[in-house]
Amino acid sequence: MAKTDITRAGRLEGKVAVITGAGRGVGRSCATAFAAEGADLVLVDVPTTTISGVPYPLASESQLHHTAEECRKHGVEVLTVAADVRDLAALEEVRERTVDRFGQVDALVNNAGVVAPSGRPVHQTSEEEWQLLLDIDLSGAWRMTKLFAPLFIERRTGSIVNIASTAGLVGYRHFAGYVAAKHGLIGLTKASALDYAPHQVRVNAVCPGNIRDEPAVEGRMLAEVAQALDVPLAGHEELFTEQQPMNTLVDPADVAEAALWLCCDATRHVTGSTVTVDAGYTVR
Repeated sequence: MAKTDITRAGRLEGKVAVITGAGRGVGRSCATAFAAEGADLVLVDVPTTTISGVPYPLASESQLHHTAEECRKHGVEVLTVAADVRDLAALEEVRERTVDRFGQVDALVNNAGVVAPSGRPVHQTSEEEWQLLLDIDLSGAWRMTKLFAPLFIERRTGSIVNIASTAGLVGYRHFAGYVAAKHGLIGLTKASALDYAPHQVRVNAVCPGNIRDEPAVEGRMLAEVAQALDVPLAGHEELFTEQQPMNTLVDPADVAEAALWLCCDATRHVTGSTVTVDAGYTVR
């Protein structure tokens, strides 16, 4: 299919990228940025808007399809698959459908994640809540890496980007499960980078700070953080902005650009790194 409406340099032309959590927010921003650079895409998100224990609705099927339509405007091929990153069998189907459709994979963006259940100290966190955050935010990326790494190894090329968080670098009060999962994701990134370096497969992490809930990508993560902390939604962005040394929130497009950079050929020798996109929050 001829590429149309490509406004950038085509840094991912001829490549295929798999992105989880692509229905909205950072996942949608990554998808549209990758499409604008010429990548064909496999977009993955949950098959249901509710997961027991997660106190807010997840991306819907219509939101995932909207992401796909926005990407197709750039003339790329897009496959959407409904799959929960907790379900290894469902993710095996994602891999098989990807290979059947495109015959190759060049990049994997592990973006799927949840920020809650949170808002309580460690001793008030139930075992179910703890396990849920680890299963989605950490083990989900491990499952995707486990399934797709052999495809990269076979071709001796590929880039895996784990969307972590500043919570993977510092602590946050009343978010122990989320912080532990994101710290674990940084550890998984570093260990995987060493495992796959001999095969010329790169693994890196992006650590966003407070991300603006951009209406165009239907983001809502910052609002959910505010809810968990009992911060009034009226004016919550201003409150979080005050914590940023640059006096600004991070845009989803900023995170997408970092992920894109780590997947293009310009970073072929970058592996095991954490790229912080946080308006200076973790500098202090």
